[in-house]
Amino acid sequence: MQNFVFHNPTKVIFGQDTIPLVGAETCSLGRRVLLVTGMSSAKESGIFHEVSESITGNGGTVFCLEGVMPNPTLEKVRKGIELVRRENIEVICGLGGGSVIDSAKAIGAGSVVQHDVWKFFTGKKSVRSTLPVVTVPTIAASGSEVNSGMVLTNVDTCQKFGFANRHLFPKTAIIDPKTTFTVPGNQTAYGCIDALTHIFEFYFTNKQPDATVQYHYMEGLASTLFGNCQLALDNPSDYQARANLMWSSALTLNGLCASGLGKVGFPMHLIEHSLSALYNIPHGAGLAIVGPGWMESRHKDVGDRIQQFFRITADSLYAPSGVLATLGNLRSWYASIGAPTYLEDIGVNEQDLPKIARNSQALAKVWRMREYDEQLVERILRQCLRESNGLP
Repeated sequence: MQNFVFHNPTKVIFGQDTIPLVGAETCSLGRRVLLVTGMSSAKESGIFHEVSESITGNGGTVFCLEGVMPNPTLEKVRKGIELVRRENIEVICGLGGGSVIDSAKAIGAGSVVQHDVWKFFTGKKSVRSTLPVVTVPTIAASGSEVNSGMVLTNVDTCQKFGFANRHLFPKTAIIDPKTTFTVPGNQTAYGCIDALTHIFEFYFTNKQPDATVQYHYMEGLASTLFGNCQLALDNPSDYQARANLMWSSALTLNGLCASGLGKVGFPMHLIEHSLSALYNIPHGAGLAIVGPGWMESRHKDVGDRIQQFFRITADSLYAPSGVLATLGNLRSWYASIGAPTYLEDIGVNEQDLPKIARNSQALAKVWRMREYDEQLVERILRQCLRESNGLP
């Protein structure tokens, strides 16, 4: 295990019926509140009104930025920044999934600088301060509610970039698993796949053979995600299953998984960001395709570790006959919970691979993953085709 510094200042309030606490937590940071939300689900479920009433009941004034899309856009964030400046907003509350919370963070950071917020994402500027952000997640997926990262899509340039900075940690996360009861099945599955992929990348890209604590930690989280996803799909109101998914997804990307592992990489996210930037697919759907493809491309190097992982975390997927059979079982499981498993499933074919690989290079440069050049990315993408896997 290598030396490390773990720092996560986000206060977490977890449990059922905690939404009424949003107002007090938010208004302790400022009275003029920008409430950032998605399309319509928060209003349909009633949580939007519950959060708004909690804020106003604690003396706050609510200003709304609605309509944040999956794969959140730079354009919407710029509108949020304009609203913050026009209305002298003091604190931002992100109510929704990872896209909403990432947008809230970007608005908070972009509102206190004179330059365009996109310069943060391209590495031309660094975040030095931000408006305080409170998060109220409504899906178990990205873990953005408790971490220092954010992802944004620039539609004009077809670039989906992400980065992290210590100033981006939310002040408080109010996590009520009951808010996920109405999440559609496919989004529940995609969220689980996103959380699992965070673990895959930490577990399979590090060079530490003896990080026992971290391996056991990640294996426990993965076992929980595998074991509770189907329970939540079968019974969307299963509180324990939803709670297990929500807390596990937060813990996969709050900084603990990577502690002590040294250098790790995010190659699956790197390639998926190009997929969703170009084809506007759900993030978890793209990861369901790219993750097994990356593992197949590296099976000669990390096959033993992949086998160890699945034998411990999901023995029903582990195949004693070999790592490729195990990865085939993983793809079958993804398909069983409603996720695409090959590029053809989202309308992408072999002739599209060079375009996707080229698109990945700008982010590879920003993330300092230059080893993932066009040729390597295209080889990995080829493993994500049905034809390359001998399937019709």
